[in-house]
Amino acid sequence: MDRIELRGLRFHGRHGVEAWERRVGQPFLVDVVLHVDLARPGRSDAIADTVNYAEVYRAIQAIVEGRPARLIERVAERVAAEVLAGFPAVAGVAVAVHKPHAALGGPIDHVAVHIERWRRPDGGDAG
Repeated sequence: MDRIELRGLRFHGRHGVEAWERRVGQPFLVDVVLHVDLARPGRSDAIADTVNYAEVYRAIQAIVEGRPARLIERVAERVAAEVLAGFPAVAGVAVAVHKPHAALGGPIDHVAVHIERWRRPDGGDAG
């Protein structure tokens, strides 16, 4: 399966277990891999035949900068569900949400969750 990758999307979100995280917020990085057949757009060179990356970006931005969640697992799940619901050409999606300032009590590079979700053959979301 072909793929489109959006890497290192940076947003300010208010996700976390601690109250200050939901009040002040912090940076989040998101990586998304869209599994999609790219043969048709490869031949046609028409944006109508592919997944519009700008629209995917805006959908992810609305989630990460929107309603707070306690867990980045929930943020990743929301992103995956929105991509599958909003972009029918996408057969599957891999999402990584990175939290560079996770409150673990010591210095870290980041904490991340990675999930993959696939559309069922009947067109529904498999989760």
